[in-house]
Amino acid sequence: MEIIPVIDLKGGVVVRARMGQRDQYRPIETPLSSTSDPVDVVRGLLSVAAFRTLYVADLDAIERKGDARTALALVRSAFPQLDVWVDNGLADADAARAFLEQGTDHLVLGSEAQADTLLVESLRDDPRVVLSLDFRGDTFIGPPSLLATPAIWPRRVIVMTLARVGSAAGPDLERLAAIHKLSGGRRVYAAGGLRHARDLDELKNAGITGVLVASALHDGRLTQADINAL
Repeated sequence: MEIIPVIDLKGGVVVRARMGQRDQYRPIETPLSSTSDPVDVVRGLLSVAAFRTLYVADLDAIERKGDARTALALVRSAFPQLDVWVDNGLADADAARAFLEQGTDHLVLGSEAQADTLLVESLRDDPRVVLSLDFRGDTFIGPPSLLATPAIWPRRVIVMTLARVGSAAGPDLERLAAIHKLSGGRRVYAAGGLRHARDLDELKNAGITGVLVASALHDGRLTQADINAL
């Protein structure tokens, strides 16, 4: 089970995500860091465990209100050992290829940003591309044909249940099981709702490859001992 810490960037700082209500996100307050500066927060997360991967949601870029490139560059410089997955709302083929040509980060294509399946299909064989299948409640956010055509998915797929992000409501095991069954052997990652180590066991038993997590780390509900036990 791979555990991937998450930071959500808005206005150059890390914000606390909750249930996908982005207009209500505020700078994070966490015992892992004295500030909401991205480098400080990532350093705090790495004090819990030697994570290999970091997921970054560039909310300014997703909302078309700027981007977090400066903050991302500082994080990369401070922690060159990390593989960084970036969701920045890209839906344009030229922009996506330009991002990948930089050769620094993995690109997360969020279904909520896609108007059709063309970009995902064109990049499905690129090992640096990750697809995020985004859900709000029972509703898939994105082109229905994207969800219905697993053959065009890349090798890594996130199941993002926005209403559970920061909620401590538990992973959406039923939906994860359904996507895993459809995935054709792809690596499926859970996002949203993780509460504690017992959830990790359930996800692992369900065949889920990894989980994106933030609140459980900041709140101390997922500890270094829990992670080491994996």
